[in-house]
Amino acid sequence: ALIGWKAKHYTDPIDLSLVDHYEPREFWDPVYADKHRQLVLDPDEFYILVSKEKVRVPAGLAAEMIPYDARVGEFRVHYAGFFDPGFGYGPDFPEGSKAVLEVRSHKIPFLMEDGQPVGRLAYEPLAATPDLLYGADLKSNYQGQGLRLSKHFKQP
Repeated sequence: ALIGWKAKHYTDPIDLSLVDHYEPREFWDPVYADKHRQLVLDPDEFYILVSKEKVRVPAGLAAEMIPYDARVGEFRVHYAGFFDPGFGYGPDFPEGSKAVLEVRSHKIPFLMEDGQPVGRLAYEPLAATPDLLYGADLKSNYQGQGLRLSKHFKQP
């Protein structure tokens, strides 16, 4: 089964104004589960994976993805790392929304096992509740997602 994408080296730049335009395999190599449900991340390669758990961020909070345990080494699980108030809420998502993870291991290979914790959310209170919430009120490309590349790529 497809479990992620690994960025190819030396591809052409993309035009960010184009949506649902690019063929994923021109820029990404598919990553499939092995029989042991493990994945070895090659050093300094960039991967797109998806969380196993679903995320919900209440209206009065924002969240940031931070390392689960800094002792695991030079490993980064999310480059954007910010979840807006309302992420994972709305009538179509009663249980939340999965998080797409931008993953890179630095300098050494990193073994990931199915279900292994790799990050955690730190929730922060807002000064005020927003008038419009992410996902529930605002149209979002990432609400209710599974494994997904950015909106610029055709979805396989």
